[in-house]
Amino acid sequence: MSPNPPPLQLDAPADEAQSRAAAAAFDSAFHARMAPLWGGLSPISLALATMDWGLHLATQPAQSMQLALRAGQAAARWWTDHLTQRDLNGDAGAAAGRPEDLRFSNPAWQRWPYAPMVRAYLGAEQWWREAASLRGMAPHHQEMARVFARQWLDLLSPANAGLANPEVLQRTLASGGANLAQGLGNALDEWRVRHGLDPLHPPERPYQPGVDVAITPGQVVHRNALVELIQYAPATPSVHAEPVFIVPSWIMKYYILDLSPENSMVKWLVDQGHTVFILSWRNPDEGDALLDMADYLELGIFDCLAAIAQRVPGEAVHAAGYCLGGTLLSIAAAALARPGAVANAEQLPRLASVSMLAAETDFSEPGEMGVLIDESQVALLEDMMAERGFLTGPQMAGSFQFLHSRELIWSAKLREVWLGERLRPNDLMAWNADVTRMPAAMHSEYLRRCYLRNELAESRYPVEGRPVALADIRTPIFLVGTEKDHVSPWKSVYKLHRLTDTELTFVLTNGGHNAGIVSEPGHAGRHYAMRTKVADGAWVPPEEWASGAERHEGSWWTAWHGWLLGHGSGRTVPGRVIDAGDALCAAPGENVLVRYND
Repeated sequence: MSPNPPPLQLDAPADEAQSRAAAAAFDSAFHARMAPLWGGLSPISLALATMDWGLHLATQPAQSMQLALRAGQAAARWWTDHLTQRDLNGDAGAAAGRPEDLRFSNPAWQRWPYAPMVRAYLGAEQWWREAASLRGMAPHHQEMARVFARQWLDLLSPANAGLANPEVLQRTLASGGANLAQGLGNALDEWRVRHGLDPLHPPERPYQPGVDVAITPGQVVHRNALVELIQYAPATPSVHAEPVFIVPSWIMKYYILDLSPENSMVKWLVDQGHTVFILSWRNPDEGDALLDMADYLELGIFDCLAAIAQRVPGEAVHAAGYCLGGTLLSIAAAALARPGAVANAEQLPRLASVSMLAAETDFSEPGEMGVLIDESQVALLEDMMAERGFLTGPQMAGSFQFLHSRELIWSAKLREVWLGERLRPNDLMAWNADVTRMPAAMHSEYLRRCYLRNELAESRYPVEGRPVALADIRTPIFLVGTEKDHVSPWKSVYKLHRLTDTELTFVLTNGGHNAGIVSEPGHAGRHYAMRTKVADGAWVPPEEWASGAERHEGSWWTAWHGWLLGHGSGRTVPGRVIDAGDALCAAPGENVLVRYND
């Protein structure tokens, strides 16, 4: 008998792994192409949040009826008050008095017929705040529902109603419509710039690094593939023995800390007799796609600490980090404090202190930034970065604009288009427009390890193949949070108290993520609270800390200066003049001058 024929087989790819990789590459490219249609936000994340809200609303009939009843009662009260023309000044006045919301600060909003509009709008805001938080919803989806509801309400605000805005109407009548003509010109110039054309009315000359900002005298004394290390020239005959080493965030150009001379933190520290070193991160391009967090740690901190040890031998160093730079510094400090430390630790100086400015170490409650960070959103960002090898400045800025559309989009458009005002540039605005990029590998690793998995707070973040623990840090810490910080909320920053047992001084200053840190002495309206937890001290909840902390008027910079002196040796040495033969180039260096429009 003839043998049985072989079983029928369907054609299969010669290399299954290669086929899967090709499919994944196609899907990644597809997502990247479609991302602009979604504003860089994951439609899947939004759909899941919407479904979570809708299903819980549909399965909670009593709660749904209660929300409907509240909406009906509020509408009835509003209609009755509107018909009887009762005094509504208190409602609009309450809105005008909210320091975070200046949309209705013009007195005309507090009079009929505008006051009823404001009251109805604020009532809708309050209703949606309650409606977005339904029992059983995932906390992340609750945050998303609140944020997206607020985006729609900001869009529909009476303040955006053109000539129906009393401030716009008053300006139009007083100027004979000149504000509308000027606003049209502003809109046309913006359109031309967006499409690569020169504006018809060029703006004032922007602030330029090395000319208007970042002009504190200094020299680049060390350079590697990722950073330049700047040392500033002494401004006093003698200086404190321990130098200050500042690690700024790589999400920004370093000169946020060296703006104009009157508000430069760097200049102020130098004037107080400190030897100051600061990093200037290189703005990455396509060739830097594979730079990761380990590279930023090694080249940004360890290599520069070694360079400082060679220039200031035998001295301990006061290390300070701002925003992501503070997070990276905390990782470095934990690695240096553990048994076995890191490779070549003998070449590094001892840390006299660690200062962290608006920097998170526990990302379990990251505030508004966490709304845009989940598995689906990170995957979309990875697909977007895969095309070019980095996250562009406009892509990054778009997230901040989305979260703060009220201030960064709608209020700005109102003043530019309807009121006909041109925004006058200042040093902080110029710095904010000087965009930076982030390498694909580093940014993906940072989001996944810190935001999604919270590895640093849980003592699972690896350095040189071994996890680090913030509890190993015994160096005194100076920690700063700001009251209105939406990037690093102060209660999230405060959580470092739970993660380390060393002496920790916490300062809570007024202002936001940038203005709260750039808080020069002499600036009106500055104040802060300050309290120290001794080593191995008991946990104090943030609300209890706030009620018991000592209040001070003025800038927290002066308190920090005193704290640095109190945690140094007390010695002074002759001013450290920079040898011209050791300098690579004058500050602000070359890295900060590289600008990209994408």
